[in-house]
Amino acid sequence: MAEVLDIGSCDLEFKYNNEEHHTDLNGVDRLIVRRGQPFTLNLHLQSGTFQPLASTFQLIAETGPVPEEKWGTKATFSLSDVISKKCWSASTSCSHGNIVTLSICPSPAAPIGCYTLTLDQGPKVKLGEFVLLFNPWCERDVVYLEDEEMRKEYVLSQDGLIYRGNPTKVTILPWKFGQFEPGILDVCLRILDENPKHLKNPGKDCSGRRNAVYVTRVLSAMINCNGDKGVLAGNWSGDYEGGVAPTHWSSSVEILQEWRNNDCCEVCYGQCWVFAAVACTVSRALGIPCRVITNFESAHDTNQNLLIEYYYNMDRESLGEDSVWNFHVWVETWMKRPDLGPGYEGWQASDPTPQEKSDGVFCCGPVPLKAIKEGELTLKYDAPFVFAEVNADVVKYVKLEDGQEFKFDGSTTHVGQCISTKSVGRDSREDITHLYKYPEGSQQERQVFEKAGHHNALREKGLEPSLKLKIKVSADMKRGYDFDVFAVITNNTPDKKTCRLLYNGHGVSYNGKLKGSCGQTEIPDLQVSTGEEKSFPLKICYCNYSSVITQDALIRLMAILIDSDTKELYNKTRTIVLEDPEIAIRILGEPKVKRKLTAEISLQNPLPEPLEDCTFSLDGANLTDGKAITETFGTVGPRETATVKIGFTPTCAGLRKLVVDFSSNKLSNIKGFKNVIIGK
Repeated sequence: MAEVLDIGSCDLEFKYNNEEHHTDLNGVDRLIVRRGQPFTLNLHLQSGTFQPLASTFQLIAETGPVPEEKWGTKATFSLSDVISKKCWSASTSCSHGNIVTLSICPSPAAPIGCYTLTLDQGPKVKLGEFVLLFNPWCERDVVYLEDEEMRKEYVLSQDGLIYRGNPTKVTILPWKFGQFEPGILDVCLRILDENPKHLKNPGKDCSGRRNAVYVTRVLSAMINCNGDKGVLAGNWSGDYEGGVAPTHWSSSVEILQEWRNNDCCEVCYGQCWVFAAVACTVSRALGIPCRVITNFESAHDTNQNLLIEYYYNMDRESLGEDSVWNFHVWVETWMKRPDLGPGYEGWQASDPTPQEKSDGVFCCGPVPLKAIKEGELTLKYDAPFVFAEVNADVVKYVKLEDGQEFKFDGSTTHVGQCISTKSVGRDSREDITHLYKYPEGSQQERQVFEKAGHHNALREKGLEPSLKLKIKVSADMKRGYDFDVFAVITNNTPDKKTCRLLYNGHGVSYNGKLKGSCGQTEIPDLQVSTGEEKSFPLKICYCNYSSVITQDALIRLMAILIDSDTKELYNKTRTIVLEDPEIAIRILGEPKVKRKLTAEISLQNPLPEPLEDCTFSLDGANLTDGKAITETFGTVGPRETATVKIGFTPTCAGLRKLVVDFSSNKLSNIKGFKNVIIGK
């Protein structure tokens, strides 16, 4: 007869196991382990000893509200001589007196989530609870990532850089992902539990959590609140009443905490980089390698014809729905794609910004980058939309008052420039455009475009334009100052030309929506001799642009040149990014764990008017105890400098990123950062 173990307690060895499973940054007050990797526990017997041949029992691991073997949410397994890393397994590693040490290995394909572990020897004894995550360190896990430096960057790093602006002026936004900050893992697991698929069929949904593709798709839908209890509400209107401007945020932690504290009501407001940053935090927290991607000149193709068609009236007002955003931000996650077969493993694009529906839900991806690059648009998920974002052709039409339409401009190379992400282990930008498409204009790139099933509407080859129009800008275009921009006209014809030039500037949001005018000029009878180049300035004054630019600090310059003889139109647009003031950060004190430091922070007011209600906020993973520290300054006069000192105490050793935010009534959401190496 089998001998029943008299178990007094079970020690799940939180500290040892969490360190072995790279989860100790979550804390060591509970067990958090990864798939396909053994963990250790100690059974403390009240009486008797463990006899391998006499003591027989089974272990039961269960997850979800209705665990079942058929869904893979319940696993029953016995002791074996050797641990198997292919399925749920257990073995005794040693036994000393009244202590029995067990090694337990979760299946590398088990659903992630919260588990209970039970020992069944007739009577059942609950041994404890644990959280199971994806495992990029396990070769049998679909999210396995071989390179250790990449694992440090894309799984363990709690901060990063997000790129915005435009291809010629890339700006940097430091961001605190904070996936290991207290309570964040629980918020991420709750996001999975609040998704509509779980509410409808929790057993099937929990079973689906074994699949990284399924989880990524759920996150893409749940980071936005369109149609569910998702995290963020999007807002591109410029009116942020009832919430905060998307440019306010520089940390996912604050957003996720607010969502949890408000009973899963949406947080107001986000735009693409905020959606992507929060998705990155949740993915890394769950163990899926993830990085944030910026695509400059990103197309939004509303009718899936892979062509961005602009229609304008003679006042340059847009009449269509297609658009090209100055930049758009999404995420990539690393995984195998067993649903697609070999060759499509690696980075997968996924976009949580609510733009178009996919299978009736506002989500996008994941889709392999290889499928995008090769024009394989039948592969899951949402390949046509992502392909258009990086590789659509652009054509522009003008609609006259009598209803006639004619094309006046187009491009096969404008969309999808400088696709960027933070470099591994360095604060520099990595250009990954080559992962999405072949070089612009190359034979391979055009072949892929044709393969994508699109008839290229821009294939007509015309003569070189008789007139050339371009826009030149000044070297210094700082917010708060006036500057000149230039329309440059070159006459390459053998004849003197009489032209009409319309040249203006507008504030513009990052998604391409025009705001008010900040400067315009018109020259009706412009004379340009053969071979001559003429430059015409347009002054952009602070007094004009201060009220029309958004927090993105972008101005769209547009020039139209009309040949008075042939009536041909020449069009040029250029988006400029105004330079924000820099935040200077100096660390006072020796950076060591649990030793108070002081950050001395300075910013010069670049405006010709005072700034009121000035505040500096300091934040950083393992630096500020999970929340921002704010210091109020008051008023800063025109061109004057504000300086504050803010104390903080590091809680963990290593390289950390201190992020500073400055806000005021007229200049807000100015970001800066400083890397700090914290000693033990």
